[in-house]
Amino acid sequence: MEIVVGVLVILCLVAVIQLQFGHRKRQAAELELERTMQLFDVSLEVNSTIRKQDLLVKIMETSSRIMNAEASSVILVDEERGELFFDLALGAKGDEVREIRLKIGEGIAGWVAQTGKSVKIDDAARDERWSSKVAKRVDYPTRNMLCVPLVSKGKIIGVLQVLNKRGDAPFTERDLQLLESIASPTAASLENAMLYDALEKSVHALKVTTAAKERMESELRIATDIQMGFLPRKSLSLEVRAADAEGGIVGDEILLSAQADAQAIIRPAREVGGDFYDYFRIDENRLFFVLGDVSDKGIPAALFMAVTMTLLKGKMSVELTPGELLTAVNQELYKDDSTMFATIFCGVLNVVTGQLLYSDGGHCPPYIVRANGEVELLKGKKGLPLGVMDDMLYMDNEVTLDLGDRIIVFTDGITEAEDQLQNQYGFVRLKDVLVKEQASKPDQLLSHMVQDVDLFADGAVQSDDIAVLIIDRYSI
Repeated sequence: MEIVVGVLVILCLVAVIQLQFGHRKRQAAELELERTMQLFDVSLEVNSTIRKQDLLVKIMETSSRIMNAEASSVILVDEERGELFFDLALGAKGDEVREIRLKIGEGIAGWVAQTGKSVKIDDAARDERWSSKVAKRVDYPTRNMLCVPLVSKGKIIGVLQVLNKRGDAPFTERDLQLLESIASPTAASLENAMLYDALEKSVHALKVTTAAKERMESELRIATDIQMGFLPRKSLSLEVRAADAEGGIVGDEILLSAQADAQAIIRPAREVGGDFYDYFRIDENRLFFVLGDVSDKGIPAALFMAVTMTLLKGKMSVELTPGELLTAVNQELYKDDSTMFATIFCGVLNVVTGQLLYSDGGHCPPYIVRANGEVELLKGKKGLPLGVMDDMLYMDNEVTLDLGDRIIVFTDGITEAEDQLQNQYGFVRLKDVLVKEQASKPDQLLSHMVQDVDLFADGAVQSDDIAVLIIDRYSI
C-alpha cells in the first residue's frame, strides 16, 4: 500500500512539473510571438517610406512605443567631420538640438558609435560616459536609457537610443536585445533613405545649377548683344571729291578726290570681352577711329569698355586732337581703387591730305602697308593705358597715309596668341601675312589674319580677345 501511495505522489509531482514546464513554454512562445510581431510592426513602419525625414519620425515614434519609453532619438554619423549630429529633432527646441554636434567617443552615444557596442544604463547622470550637452539644451532629465549602434553593411551610420522607461521601471536586458533587433532593419532602411536623400539633393542641385547656367547664358547672350551694339556693324566709306573741298584747292595745292574705308573684326575669348573699336566721320574731310583693349575679360571688362566707348564718342569733337581726347577721357576713367585700365590707339585721318594725327595709350604699334608693298611698324610717343594715372598727358603723333596706303591696328590677342606648346604668334608672323595679303580687300585680309592665328594655335584655347581695325586710303 505504501508503495502505491509513493508512486501516486511521484506521478502527481511529475504532472505538476509537466504543467509548470508547459506553462513556461507557452509563456516563452507567447513572448517570442509578441517579439516577432513587434519586429514585424517595426519592419512595416520603417519600410513604409523612402524619405529620410519621414523615416526618422517613424523610427523614433515606433521605438518609443514598442520599448514603452518616454522618448527616442536617432543620431547620425558625419564621417567627414568625425561627429554625431541630430538630423531631425522634434519639439519646441528642435532647432537648438539640431545645432548640437558630438565628437565620436563623446557622451554615451559617441561611445556606442566609436565602439559599436550596445549599452543599458540605469542611472545616466552617474555614468562616466554621460554628456549633458543635449539635456541642458532641451531641459529634459534622463533617468535611464538604452543605446544601440545602427549598422548597415558593416558600417556604423548612427545610433538609436530610447530614454526613460515608463512606470519608473528600469530597462531590462531583454529590452536591450529587442532594441538591437529593431536597429537591424532600421539601419538598412535608414541607409537607403539617406542614399535617396543624397540623390534628391544632387538632382535638385543639378536643376538649380542648370537653371542658373541657362539664366547666365541668357544674360551673357544679352550682354553680348548689348556690347556688340556699341560697335559699328558695317564698314564705313568716306568719300571726299575735289569739288567738295573749296573748289579742289588748298593753298597752292590742287586736291585729288580720295576715299577712306574703315572695317574691323572682333572675336572675344569669352561670351563678352574687353576689346573694342569704333570709327565715324567728324567733319566733311576727316575720319576718326579708335581701337582698345581692356586689361580684364568678361563682364567687368565689357562694362569698362562700354564706359570708355561712351566717353570717347561723347567727348570727341572737331576741335580736339587725339591726344587731347585721351587726356580728357583718362581723367574721367581714373579711380584710385580701380584695377581696370585699357590700352588704346586712336587717330584722325584727313582723307583729302592723308594727314594722320594719332595718340597711343600703351597699345601695340600698328602696321602701315605702303602702296609700294613696304610694311612698317608705326612708332611714336606713347602714353600709359587709360585709367592708370590721373594726370597723364597724351601726346599727338603725325604720319601721312599716301593714296593706296593701309593702316592695320590690332590688339595683342593676335600677336600673343599661343599654340599647344605656348609659343606666341608674334609680330614676324603677322608681318608675313600682311606682306602676302597686301593686295587683298579689307574683309579678306581680316578673315585671313584670324584664320592664320587659328592655324598657328592648332586647337589651343583662345586666351585673349582678338580685334583688328583696317583703314584704307585711295583715290577715286
